Amino acid sequence: MIRLFVGLGNPGPDYEATRHNAGFWWTDALAEGLGVRLVPERAYQGLAARVNRPGAEPVWLLQPMTFMNRSGASVAPLARFFKIQPSEILVVHDELDLLPGQAKLKFGGSAAGHNGLKDIHGMLGTLDFWRLRLGIGHPGVKAEVVNYVLKKPSADHREAISKAIDQSLKAVDALLAGEMDRALALIHAQPPRPKPPRQPRPPQEAPGAPPLPTPEEGDAP
Repeated sequence: MIRLFVGLGNPGPDYEATRHNAGFWWTDALAEGLGVRLVPERAYQGLAARVNRPGAEPVWLLQPMTFMNRSGASVAPLARFFKIQPSEILVVHDELDLLPGQAKLKFGGSAAGHNGLKDIHGMLGTLDFWRLRLGIGHPGVKAEVVNYVLKKPSADHREAISKAIDQSLKAVDALLAGEMDRALALIHAQPPRPKPPRQPRPPQEAPGAPPLPTPEEGDAP
């Protein structure tokens, strides 16, 4: 089961609305849904919230305030102090290789160039933690990636990301229960395609009515 939800981003108002802060957007929405408030925790260099659950281990929400490339310096101390295993951690982050509106849950794998994931890997000593990848799209040119992630998304992209966040939050109960297959299904669920409009039925002859006349050769069409 997940005992630590980590949203990645950069602190400060200059970065608040940028694509790189999609993980912060997700943990903000989760905190609101759980009725808790993220507050500064100096020992963990971040904003954190503890959720106490009857008959279960407490759950933590964390937003590192270390800047993205030092995220592990916030995640590792909290995880070690509360004896949270890497496999009980979900890291939520922006993903260039997914379109806005897409979200993917995965376990382990490489950091794929994401500085936040790379630092968490270095501090935990393993890549065996869960990730929720929130699509932000790709600028199309590698040289533009840094500027792209540190800029605000367009209004339609921001709306698409918000919808992906809402969809993925439906899986929180499954994540807390350790039902990862169900969580995967909920997060990866696609909205139903609209049904094609019904074609009008051809007119039917009334019972007993004479057959409709057929045009004779030479009649006007």
